[in-house]
Amino acid sequence: MDDERYMRIALEQAAAAAAADEAPVGAVIVAEGRVLAAARNEREALRDPTAHAEMIAITQAASALQSWRLENCTLYVTLEPCPMCAGAIVLARIPRVVFGALDPKGGAVRSLYRLLEDSRLNHRVEVVEGVMSEPCGLVLSEFFRGKRRQRRAPEGL
Repeated sequence: MDDERYMRIALEQAAAAAAADEAPVGAVIVAEGRVLAAARNEREALRDPTAHAEMIAITQAASALQSWRLENCTLYVTLEPCPMCAGAIVLARIPRVVFGALDPKGGAVRSLYRLLEDSRLNHRVEVVEGVMSEPCGLVLSEFFRGKRRQRRAPEGL
């Protein structure tokens, strides 16, 4: 299935984020079977609160297409988009979003809000949730479990 194929690429990006000590979220934007963008969270490296995987991927795809309108694209992301990223998805006119794990603390697509379905906005998005949700959730839980262990470890060990 194509959704799983592209989600695997997003998971590779999430793993790269974890290796760089970033929150392990990866995103891929595809148009007509061609990968236009593959990105990962870079908030720590760039010291930029907006450097989420989705935001970086949207910028890359817009550059590749030489257009801010990503009308024939699908965004694949390992974690449910936050309000900022959901807003960018609407503004970029992305018609389809596929995500893996739900984000009960910050998700703006299903968990806390349903921003992409809001009839008051000028663009609505088809949402496919739960694609490869187990590995998408696992990369996050393992990363944050490791972070908690580091905080609890005594100095010098």
